[in-house]
Amino acid sequence: MTSADPERTLADSLRSLRHERGYHDLCRAALAAMVDGAQEHVVTGEDVSASGADAEVLGYALRSRAKEMRELPEGPLFFGRLDFRTDPAAGDHAGQGYHIGRRRISEHPAAPPLVVDWRAPVSRAFYQASARRPQGVGVRRRFGWAPGSRGESADLTGLEDEHLGDARPEASGLRSRILTNEIERPRVGPMRDIAATIQPDQDDLVRADLAVSVCVQGAPGTGKTAVGLHRAAYLLYTHPRRIRRGGLLILGPNPTFLSYIAEVLPALGETGVRQSTIGDEIGRHPVRGEDDESAAVVKHDARMARVLRRALHSRVDPAGGEGLGDLAVPDGSYRWRVSAGALARIVAGVRAEEPPYAVGRERVRTRVVRNVQAQAERRAGPQSNAWLQRISRARSIGAYVDSVWPRVRPEEVVAELLGDPDALAAAADGVLDADEQKAVLWGRPPRSWKSARWSAADLVLLDEVAGLIEHPDGYSHLVVDEAQDLSPMECRAIGRRAAFGSVTVLGDLAQGTTPWAAREWGELLAHLGKPEASVVPLTTGFRVPGAVVELANRVLARLDVGVPPGRSLRTDGELRIHPTAPSDVLRETAECVRRALTYEGSIGVVTADPDVVRVREALGAAGIEAAEVNQLGARVTVLGAGVAKGLEYDHVVAVEPAAIAEGDGRGLRRLYVVLTRAVSRLDVVHARPLPFD
Repeated sequence: MTSADPERTLADSLRSLRHERGYHDLCRAALAAMVDGAQEHVVTGEDVSASGADAEVLGYALRSRAKEMRELPEGPLFFGRLDFRTDPAAGDHAGQGYHIGRRRISEHPAAPPLVVDWRAPVSRAFYQASARRPQGVGVRRRFGWAPGSRGESADLTGLEDEHLGDARPEASGLRSRILTNEIERPRVGPMRDIAATIQPDQDDLVRADLAVSVCVQGAPGTGKTAVGLHRAAYLLYTHPRRIRRGGLLILGPNPTFLSYIAEVLPALGETGVRQSTIGDEIGRHPVRGEDDESAAVVKHDARMARVLRRALHSRVDPAGGEGLGDLAVPDGSYRWRVSAGALARIVAGVRAEEPPYAVGRERVRTRVVRNVQAQAERRAGPQSNAWLQRISRARSIGAYVDSVWPRVRPEEVVAELLGDPDALAAAADGVLDADEQKAVLWGRPPRSWKSARWSAADLVLLDEVAGLIEHPDGYSHLVVDEAQDLSPMECRAIGRRAAFGSVTVLGDLAQGTTPWAAREWGELLAHLGKPEASVVPLTTGFRVPGAVVELANRVLARLDVGVPPGRSLRTDGELRIHPTAPSDVLRETAECVRRALTYEGSIGVVTADPDVVRVREALGAAGIEAAEVNQLGARVTVLGAGVAKGLEYDHVVAVEPAAIAEGDGRGLRRLYVVLTRAVSRLDVVHARPLPFD
């Protein structure tokens, strides 16, 4: 049991602890009643007297609510408490006390809450109040729970009180033992939420308005991913109708990362949020082809957007069908005529407006119909809607539109572009040089797009053309993690889905490892269509120990990125460098893992990508069972440096940093990522000279 209040006696602490355990029992009973009540509403709602459509909507809402309540993860129901002073500074909360938890709990919907949701306005003081700015708070209490608690009241093991707004020294931040223990708790299994440990600068980002797009440049261990997920939960709570109507999307770099973060939002009471990768979002076809790096770099370049636009709009007849002559539109026994000149002016006017391709087709059709309508009304007066629909469906008009503004599939445009040197040369003239055109051309063009072996980069091109033809449905908000690795064309794909919404962009320029990784945020945000987004740096780390951050900063100094060095508030942790002979690297790695197994927590053995199998087999021969990276919850995991980004382990063994750093010029960035995955301890095993000495 702990207390930040030196005047609290042991007897007082024990009485407070017993009281809080009893209060937790009360909250648990109230939550059980809320779950039962949600299910009861489903049953009674089935008998409502309403139209079929209204009953269906109501039933869906009630069932969703009941399902959401049933799926709440087990765990402590509160982690903090606020006691407000009685003076005017406390405003409407004067003299009130509130328990803060992951969701609201009450004995009745109209009754005062037993637990206030961490996202509620009053809860902000829990994260922001300080001795200098107490915000009306007299006492802030933190609760300590046994690790892995499923919500048994006996698991409440301690509490700390911080008295704010008086002459006492401020017990802030990581000076709280409960806060420190929670942050440094061993990492086993999926990522945890940080609702109990959010820091003031993180809270400012979490509670940013829905209309505001934010880019978080976060050094390793600063909690940028957690900030993005908690902002998603906050927006779902604060703007439920707007978010539910447009949707909220979490974009991660790979399926392993998404598995790692999958339990955070459900733990915060939010289920049903789409979590995906950019590949899944744009995946019109399976990836069966592979590009070399030179081809992929060109295909991901923003200039390809100009090439694709030219290729698509080259299918429009710039003369507007003048060669076809006048257009005759039958109307019973009469025929209306639209002159070739009028048709050309219609097509030219629509082209000048630069609408999406499919919209342009319909505008041409609509304006031809209007021309016929104007003639008919001059002759016989206003026409009915039925007449307009009949004329619009006239075969001659449809045939004309198809001839001057033909229907097209994205696959047809891209396949022709990449399979026909002449078509590519015409579209890429003045945009791509001869070598770049040669790089992206298919060696053996397929007989048709249906038999094409699309590469991952080809899918980005297909999405660009699909967006030029017709805008995709957008989201109200997107959270984009590891954004520094996105290409300009991938950013454009995301930007189309955020055209009428906002974004939270998360990343670290120093961790960019793709050939097109961003060197500064302004250009990337412009490709996303959010140039106005503010870039907010997070440099203070809570996850990575100070000694590990100092080592990583030595690598950072060798990277050509404008990122300030990180710093850590943690003085614990261990860093060990193990120089050894080349023949002993695997043996020394096994010894480091064996030593790490004497501690709690997860162990990640990170090596150069080609060496993963060899290292795993060596550990197996030493009697150490090691899992693959996609096996969440394993005690020991062997993984390549290329998939380490976004993951964290209590103990990391970095095997032969020189092998990780060499290769394609981005190896030092991969090494920077590897070194910053350690939460408590880092062993560096090497026979070759270290690339950061």
